[in-house]
Amino acid sequence: MLVCLLGSCSSGENKAILKVGDQAPDFTVTDLDGKVFSLSKSLGSPVVLRFFLTDCKFCRADTPVFNEYYKRFHAKGLRIIYIDTLGVNNRELDSFRRELAIAFPVASDTSGKIAAAYSVKALPQTVVLDPQHKIIAAILGGVSEAELKHLLSPYLPFK
Repeated sequence: MLVCLLGSCSSGENKAILKVGDQAPDFTVTDLDGKVFSLSKSLGSPVVLRFFLTDCKFCRADTPVFNEYYKRFHAKGLRIIYIDTLGVNNRELDSFRRELAIAFPVASDTSGKIAAAYSVKALPQTVVLDPQHKIIAAILGGVSEAELKHLLSPYLPFK
């Protein structure tokens, strides 16, 4: 598992570097179904943010793991959202969602503000938040079932 710090410095400007334990930046985005997802409205629930590309092999390969966890734990509070960072059209995003039978929200960060707030520089990037929305991990690349279970087990009933 590759866990990283989020952020960078460029052009001599200091940007805040998000790290494990930091409060996650709040955001609001509308998903493909027209439903509004607001991070602050999910306080009290663990959240998985997945910044992705529709043609990313890692994004496709581990989507079944995210789907399984969402179906199993959504009623227990788990929130998962895939966030496209290139602002591709909704038809392409919907095709991606249908092809992979994604059960959780999929949205597009058309302004780039969400990705910027999380200092996303490479994809896929998965950010895992505890129920108080403190960052517990940021993972570059694919995510295994074992990694996800390890990160979420303190907050979900794995029995």
